[in-house]
Amino acid sequence: MSEKIYAWLLRLYPSHFRGAYGDAALQLFRDRSRDERGLFRGLRLWLDLLSDLAVSVPLEHRRGKRALIGASAQQRLDGTPLFHVLENGALRLEAQLCGGLVSLVTFCSILVLSAHGGSYRPLSTWPARPLHASAAPSSALERPAQAADRAQEGTLASRQPTMGGGSRGRGNTEPRGFLARLLWLPGGAGSPQSPAPQPGPQGATSAMAGGVKPDAAERQRVIDGVIAILKQYYIDPDVAQKMAEVLLSHEKSGDDDAVTDGAAFAALLTRQLREVSHDLHLEVAYFQNPLPDRPPAPTPERLARYRAAMEEQNCTFEKVEILPHHIGYLKLNSFPDPSVCESTAKAAMASLNDASAIIFDLRGNRGGYPSMVMLIAAYLFDHPEYMYTPRENTTERCWTRSPVPGNKLADKPVYVLTSARTFSGAEHFSYNLKMLKRATLVGETTGGATDVGNFHRIDDHFGMGIRETRAINPYAEPDWAVTGVEPDVKVKAADALETAVKLAESRLQKE
Repeated sequence: MSEKIYAWLLRLYPSHFRGAYGDAALQLFRDRSRDERGLFRGLRLWLDLLSDLAVSVPLEHRRGKRALIGASAQQRLDGTPLFHVLENGALRLEAQLCGGLVSLVTFCSILVLSAHGGSYRPLSTWPARPLHASAAPSSALERPAQAADRAQEGTLASRQPTMGGGSRGRGNTEPRGFLARLLWLPGGAGSPQSPAPQPGPQGATSAMAGGVKPDAAERQRVIDGVIAILKQYYIDPDVAQKMAEVLLSHEKSGDDDAVTDGAAFAALLTRQLREVSHDLHLEVAYFQNPLPDRPPAPTPERLARYRAAMEEQNCTFEKVEILPHHIGYLKLNSFPDPSVCESTAKAAMASLNDASAIIFDLRGNRGGYPSMVMLIAAYLFDHPEYMYTPRENTTERCWTRSPVPGNKLADKPVYVLTSARTFSGAEHFSYNLKMLKRATLVGETTGGATDVGNFHRIDDHFGMGIRETRAINPYAEPDWAVTGVEPDVKVKAADALETAVKLAESRLQKE
């Protein structure tokens, strides 16, 4: 009965969405219903599904409308000729009321049926919307030829992973967190899937470069730039307006007058923004060295240098071996670009295929490419699994390409070693495996660096990182932004390997 109700609710989505994801959504529902039983967890399952319906159904219908605009007379949709399509306005009030009534009735019905509800796998959620047709491919199984195409499109140069991410509370004048990975500085690296940054308001080189107290004109220029970026790009226009008003209010009241240098001013603006938005991914950053006007142009030479560096470092796969008691050990210092390192990653995982347990050592991993995270994670599941990332609006790229043919690791115990120097993509990997209860994390709380949104230049020394995509996190525990990922077993990073080996040996003895 519950499955029939859910299948009926799926009919609220547009036909193209049901055709692409309906079967997967039903299978996911069956899996979750099978794995957990009981009134409370069954109720939690339906609360989760209904909240996702409330968010994703309107999004899908709006996307469907946008896709119709500009359709030619020769195009067809579901076999019906399209001669001229006009964009409709917002949903009518009666339609919204009807939808709300249906949700309320459904929820009340579930209260009766929930005793028969099933397992709740911490929401291996089904996609809230399909992959944009125009999005660049980021499959874990991309080929070098596809990478060359991306290079021609100007995306590859900005995809080089930064090996140095940010960390918490270091007093560094350079930006922390995900901004350290979004930068398009010469020779630096950018966000793997971010478009080129848009230049913000321009200005002369600021006196703040030398640590001189900024004057009113300099502060006003930066504040105006932040407000312009918020209003144009932030995911919630209403919150953007409130943040703009708060910034102007603080500036008018003289709350910003006491700042002593550029780094302090950027930190102050960040605090003011977060007090309103509570968005830990939002950050104003100050750079002592002048920012370039535009990102460096992608060149074959940059790709060649990256490929040569990866070959020299074995794609940062530092060590792969079988420890006593048949425990596999993989030390990985970044998640490199699969278009260059796919074969190395597959060979490393294949060498561990007969291990009885696996330890991933990410204590020095500074992050990298989400597509490599997904490639390696695919070996740990026997079915496609959702891996939440704050960078993606729940697209196809958020699902592992599981099962991997010939793989024997999907049911083996997994341990992940972490430290305060574990950042970004390594946190993406660790967080999801912890939330899915697929791995035991051993070590220290991770660094709290997230690669989210886009970076926008304000002037020579100030820029801003801002979310432009509303990702849906299915888990009750917040993601790793600023706070990091807490390990399941807290020990000093230096002792993490020994501890994990003992845990693995103990578990294998019991089995």
